[in-house]
Amino acid sequence: MKAALVGADGTLLHRARRSTGRERGPDSVVADILDFAADLRAHGIEHYGEPARAAGVAVPGIIDEAEGVAVYSANLGWRDVPLRARLTERLGVPVALGHDVRAGGLAEGRIGAGRGTDRFLFVPLGTGIAGAIGIDGRVEAGAHGFAGEIGHIVVRPGGVPCPCGQRGCLERFASASAVSEAWAAACGDPGADAADCAEAVAAGDARARAVWQEAVDALADGLVTALTLLDPRTLIIGGGLAEAGETLFTPLREAVRRRVTFQKLPSLVPAALGDTAGCLGAGLLAWDLLETAGSPAPSAPSEVTA
Repeated sequence: MKAALVGADGTLLHRARRSTGRERGPDSVVADILDFAADLRAHGIEHYGEPARAAGVAVPGIIDEAEGVAVYSANLGWRDVPLRARLTERLGVPVALGHDVRAGGLAEGRIGAGRGTDRFLFVPLGTGIAGAIGIDGRVEAGAHGFAGEIGHIVVRPGGVPCPCGQRGCLERFASASAVSEAWAAACGDPGADAADCAEAVAAGDARARAVWQEAVDALADGLVTALTLLDPRTLIIGGGLAEAGETLFTPLREAVRRRVTFQKLPSLVPAALGDTAGCLGAGLLAWDLLETAGSPAPSAPSEVTA
């Protein structure tokens, strides 16, 4: 878990990290979040003279933002957790609940790589692949909270089974975990990962280049499907795989360019905020909540746990 106190302009005033404690079960994760938020509130009082005026929390899985419920998270073992209500009770302030990737996309769109862009698509390449659809300073959640799940676009019909129930999903070929798995098999080292593959690509290893190009081609197929539907002005790529820099972006830009026909080619840029994007986005959700409620902009920060 990452947590922060965030100023009205998106400034990170204080940051902290803790383990989720998920090995102790789903209820322990909730308890740890509540304790973490309470400690953050106390830090705000001690260092800024008053508590945060609102809180935001960004979590993985399926989120009902309107009801403030974490509907399902396989990684955390959650089902129908009333997280907003629990946090509101603990902190005594308004609480916004959001999806981790959409929160990260909100931050990248407003104060990161997409700043000033009216339409963007944020795609972090991590353990899986998701997306955040940015429209005029907000992120579209969809009618049921599933918007942006680009990782489950089928790019290789009949291919590798995906836990979602389909075969050939994008994240089974182009996520950091997929590249790690493919490179470990290709080089014979079970401990090898995507970062090792990127280094081998830069060093000219033919096996690594084959693994990398397969991932790039699959990613380009998925991205072109997304940009055909959404027509973003800017395509922001983040997550662990993006840390490879131009080892990823140079072939990816070319692969996308080759696939585009009538579509307008968007700017394809790396994310700017790194692993702080989720915290910043959750903080922005908290500030938005205050603005929607008609509260005056306070001097105290908003509190966020991501």
